[in-house]
Amino acid sequence: MKIVFLGTPEFAVESLDAIINAGHEVAAVVTATDKPAGRGHKLLPSAVKTYALEKGIEVLQPAKLRDPEFLNRLREINADIFVVIAFRMLPEEVWAMPRLGTFNLHASLLPRYRGAAPINRAVMAGESKTGVTTFLLQHDIDTGDILRQEEIAIDPEENVGSVHDRLMHLGARVTVETLAEIEAGTARPVKQVDAEATAAPKIFKEDCKIDPNFTAEQARNHIRGLSPYPGAWTDALLDGRVIKVFSARHAAERQPGHLYMDFADGALELIEIQPEGKKRMLATDFLRGLR
Repeated sequence: MKIVFLGTPEFAVESLDAIINAGHEVAAVVTATDKPAGRGHKLLPSAVKTYALEKGIEVLQPAKLRDPEFLNRLREINADIFVVIAFRMLPEEVWAMPRLGTFNLHASLLPRYRGAAPINRAVMAGESKTGVTTFLLQHDIDTGDILRQEEIAIDPEENVGSVHDRLMHLGARVTVETLAEIEAGTARPVKQVDAEATAAPKIFKEDCKIDPNFTAEQARNHIRGLSPYPGAWTDALLDGRVIKVFSARHAAERQPGHLYMDFADGALELIEIQPEGKKRMLATDFLRGLR
């Protein structure tokens, strides 16, 4: 099929590559505008744009999705279907355009964890499973009819980085399978049960703070659900200095030279940390150099 692909981060690139390898024609990609990064604020392209340019695919980067020039270009392309992965909310003028509609790949078992941060929020909540869902777009975000869904178990010791990578690969396969079903006319959309929905809102700095009212297990899940990015943090230790925490474990006993954080039902030993203004390191190494 002739496809327009809409996405921005590395998570989306895996599926874009799988679509091309499955023999579909990606006529264009739509991605975010280049963003300033680093000390020099040099404009950097998105991961999807970088991949598309390497493959010789047309790249569209509209600042506004209702821009007439952008909409006219989409009409000229006349794609069979649009595929959306990790992009922003689309207006109806865009998602209703192709003859076979538009579907999105979402990194959760919808209707659970609708929103911008489904992988982080699932791990932060201590979920034992998650997955990916392809669904048809409609007006309200992440609410459309489900096309395909597949789940994976979350190991209680893994962090969100590991879950992200596994879902990225799973999502690529499910995206290609969804396209095959749509092309064959065998797709059977199923309505979501709104009563079972939960939210996964965007994560801000204050959301990353380790709440002293957490149980030890809630705090551990919070830490691994934000590791390696953006990182859980606390200012409850070491004279109020901000410390990012990337891994921790339950502490039955305390030993000298180790860093602990107390909660109402027990303590966590902080394993890997990043004190403000310093690099990421083992907590034991940090304490050895502390004066």
